Amino acid sequence: MTRRFAAATLSFSALLALTACGADSSADASSKQVTLTIGDQAKTLQTIVTASDALKGATYKVKWAEFEGAAPLYQAVQAGAADTTYSADLPALQALSGGVKFKNVAALKNDGRHVGIVVGKNSGIDSVKDLKGQKVVVSSAKGSIAEYLLANVLKQNGLSYSDVKVQYLLPTDAQAAFASGKIKAWATFGVYQAVGLQQGGKLLVDGADGRVSGYGFVGASDEALADAPKKAALADFLKRLGTALKWTSTHQDAYAKAIETRNGADASVAKTLASAAYSKVLPITDDVNTTVQGVADLMNSIGVLDPNVDVAESADTSLLN
Repeated sequence: MTRRFAAATLSFSALLALTACGADSSADASSKQVTLTIGDQAKTLQTIVTASDALKGATYKVKWAEFEGAAPLYQAVQAGAADTTYSADLPALQALSGGVKFKNVAALKNDGRHVGIVVGKNSGIDSVKDLKGQKVVVSSAKGSIAEYLLANVLKQNGLSYSDVKVQYLLPTDAQAAFASGKIKAWATFGVYQAVGLQQGGKLLVDGADGRVSGYGFVGASDEALADAPKKAALADFLKRLGTALKWTSTHQDAYAKAIETRNGADASVAKTLASAAYSKVLPITDDVNTTVQGVADLMNSIGVLDPNVDVAESADTSLLN
């Protein structure tokens, strides 16, 4: 792993403090079974899979490695503490650029509303152009999807990335600072965005209408892909995840209740998150690669993604064939 990527992530000892491998998700605990350690953020996949009962009948064991952001998740994969990745497109690109040994194996898609720039109600920031000269906190680290949204909307509004002062903070730290009024503008995602709005923040702009690609990726470590039984289990898991995501789109009330119960979110936050979830697992096609390459190229042009990534070369499409 390169020095640059290591600096953008937590130390491994800190990572372990954030990681909790949950109980086995299959009934048979035979020592001969394959065990997949699934990397997750803020219990998102675990909540979906558990609430939909998608792992019922699986012949392998699943353990969950939970993190509050993509950067420590990818460091876990690099260290062999997780078999899979789960993130929006840019964190995956940043990890690949930083030398993490994995391949994207499936695409996810939503409408982009799960990422946004939230501003304080008394910030005096009413438009993207008002961000000029301001400090913008980005969660969780360099190369997050929230940072892409910031870069893209600045470009769309005739501003350069150097027109703002970027500070990187993990979401929980940023949330506390935002709630206390120490942050005027916060580029964030998911539950943290929803909580920031609930705490009185104002949504300046979100990722809808193409401001972010809407693509995410599930990836697998090179080591896991080289293990034939584990690769077969992962292919099955992706199909089950697709079933689980379909369930969330047809059972939004039940999904929201699961978020409320398992993640500690209140009802309104849970409902917001349920409505913005990824809706399906997709193969990584040429169209996906072309769209995400555009994300990579923009971030490379502002020095955030260096070296650049060949998106198509970073995929293993064999698991969804």
